Amino acid sequence: MSRDLARPLGSAPARERPAAVAAVVALGANLGDRAATLAAAVHELERLPLTEDVTCSRPHESVAVKLDGPDADAPAYLNAVALVTTRLAPTVLLGYLQAIEEHHGRVRRERWGDRTLDLDLIAYGDVRSDHPRLVLPHPRAAERDFVLVPWLEVDPDAVLPGAGRVDALLSRLRGERA
Repeated sequence: MSRDLARPLGSAPARERPAAVAAVVALGANLGDRAATLAAAVHELERLPLTEDVTCSRPHESVAVKLDGPDADAPAYLNAVALVTTRLAPTVLLGYLQAIEEHHGRVRRERWGDRTLDLDLIAYGDVRSDHPRLVLPHPRAAERDFVLVPWLEVDPDAVLPGAGRVDALLSRLRGERA
């Protein structure tokens, strides 16, 4: 019986590890202890398998956005953005994000309703997807200053695939001249 002499007896052939990708995750909460929930969620992101680094912005408060637009009467959101360096596939990462939400009491009753925790996968490297389960990049990211502002805080050179530089998107959103 022959064996590959380059590897120790009983070891499996080396498998190629998937390349690490920079994923952008938006975090938000407007119910309960928002700051504690965001901090716990970041800690859980840091503990994900095949994840090498998590860099998170500071929390930013924002007005809740409902289906009909901004709602100053709803509890305010605390938002942040985390850059996650991972080798998890995008759909697997999404599954973990949804599990973290559920762990923190997220209930999906109404679209754009109040929530204990919301984790959105905004971008996954340069991947583009229009699959019903996962649209990448996030279709409304360029319209949300509560995503763009914290994203720029952790990556001043950020680019939203297919849309452009995040600083230019934020300027456009605010009606500023580039």
